[in-house]
Amino acid sequence: MATKASASLLLLPLLVLSLVELSLAGGIAIYWGQNGNEGTLNQTCNSGLYSFVNIAFLNKFGGGRTPRLDLTGHCNAAAGGCKIASGSIKNCQNKGIKVMLSIGGGLGDYSLTSKTDAKNTAAYLWNNFLGGKSAKRPLGNAVLDGIDFDIELGSTGFYDDLARYLKGYSKPGKKVYLSAAPQCPFPDRYMGKALDTGLFDYVWVQFYNNGPCQYSSSAGTKNLIASWKKWNSFLKGGKLFLGLPAARNAAGSGYVPPKVLTSQILPVIKKYNKYGGVMLWSKYFDKITGYSSAIKKSV
Repeated sequence: MATKASASLLLLPLLVLSLVELSLAGGIAIYWGQNGNEGTLNQTCNSGLYSFVNIAFLNKFGGGRTPRLDLTGHCNAAAGGCKIASGSIKNCQNKGIKVMLSIGGGLGDYSLTSKTDAKNTAAYLWNNFLGGKSAKRPLGNAVLDGIDFDIELGSTGFYDDLARYLKGYSKPGKKVYLSAAPQCPFPDRYMGKALDTGLFDYVWVQFYNNGPCQYSSSAGTKNLIASWKKWNSFLKGGKLFLGLPAARNAAGSGYVPPKVLTSQILPVIKKYNKYGGVMLWSKYFDKITGYSSAIKKSV
């Protein structure tokens, strides 16, 4: 009969294995805010499917522009109608979900013109969405966890400065998280220099709408995995996420059937040290297809 001490020793390998498996487990990030039929923010977080929610988008900023939050179909930020989201944001955070404000997007009017412009934009984001103070605060008094950079147009400069200024607002016990959604061709045209700062906590690379580095029925997983390997090797700091469309019509190309993802791609990329999980565009398409539900256990 084993003694209590020897029994405990026998359990140690199992405990270590469990901890290793837990450390390898990834999360799902989702973009919410661009379709009124995608469900509410509360419904999104109460689903138990997501670890990160990117509220999208602040699609006008920089260069003297008056910043604009566009949550199409949900609320009118300009009229103060999005402040009601404050309670939902806090609900998400109470569930351990990180809620980010995504700036940029594929449609909008934004760019940074100088280091001073980056500093002023960081101050605006801090005071209106993070831990600062402002009379306006478009999403109410909730303090978001950080800022997501989805930069897809405009000038390419000064996003590294914006990242530095935003990180500078971090305080003991309240970190300002940064995430980014670069395109898979490496390095990304808009975010390459910013990512080189090593300040980004989460990088969800868009492995779609980019033929040379995405999945296709003809090339299979080869190009995607080769690109993933390059990103994992050269990304400075942070966790790496596989960004995918949640439906065939959510992107022009690069859709990966769930069974292909869970059987051919995830078992490979999860072995890489920077693996963090999967990002999906978007909540609306995920609601239609149930993509996240189909892959969650494998992520």
